[in-house]
Amino acid sequence: MYGDRVKILVVEDEPRMARMLQRGLTEEGHQVDVCQNGEAALRQAVDVAYDAIVLDWGQPDVDGVTVVRELRARHLVTPVLMLTARGATGEKVTGLRAGADDYLVKPFDFDELLARLEALRRRGAAPLPERTLGDVRLDPRRRTLTCGSLDVTLTARELALFEELSSQQGDAVSRTRLLNRVWGADFDGTGNVVDVYVGYVRTKLERIKSARVSIEAVRGVGYRLVVT
Repeated sequence: MYGDRVKILVVEDEPRMARMLQRGLTEEGHQVDVCQNGEAALRQAVDVAYDAIVLDWGQPDVDGVTVVRELRARHLVTPVLMLTARGATGEKVTGLRAGADDYLVKPFDFDELLARLEALRRRGAAPLPERTLGDVRLDPRRRTLTCGSLDVTLTARELALFEELSSQQGDAVSRTRLLNRVWGADFDGTGNVVDVYVGYVRTKLERIKSARVSIEAVRGVGYRLVVT
């Protein structure tokens, strides 16, 4: 991480700690965003491609374990370093099994936090494999769709939507399932957001001129990814 500018999301509800982390990481040359609750962190992490997330266990609304579980359920492989005042082995195991990549107990030395983030960046979370669907190659790590010499970049949420449809290739996927898997069970918007994002992905498939991959509407149900 040293000498390598990265984009980091800090999820910390205690203002003094949040300021310290933001200032310290910024002084190291990194781009840092801060969220002060779990709900905001989920929205931010889905919409923005971060290189790493520093996540405090104790959030005022959705705890850190739930946040990291939701991130992994939405196919986000961003490395997560969990911070907590909890030091019991059982609690560490809970965090790691939920999908966190590393664990740091408060109070901690800032240089150790930097070193752990550097190690996470070197190791990286296990990337989802590239795969080919018809004439389209999907690269989840780069978040790109490629057809021939053309490629487009997906947003994090577009990628999660495409991943969910492609995991059920050829089968109808309900709007309810897409909302739960891509936006989360606690999403309080309407199902119309699915239609909007399907439109975005369709436009990108058109942009790369795919002749064999399309997203079809299934009346009264939702959508399916069709590969010919």
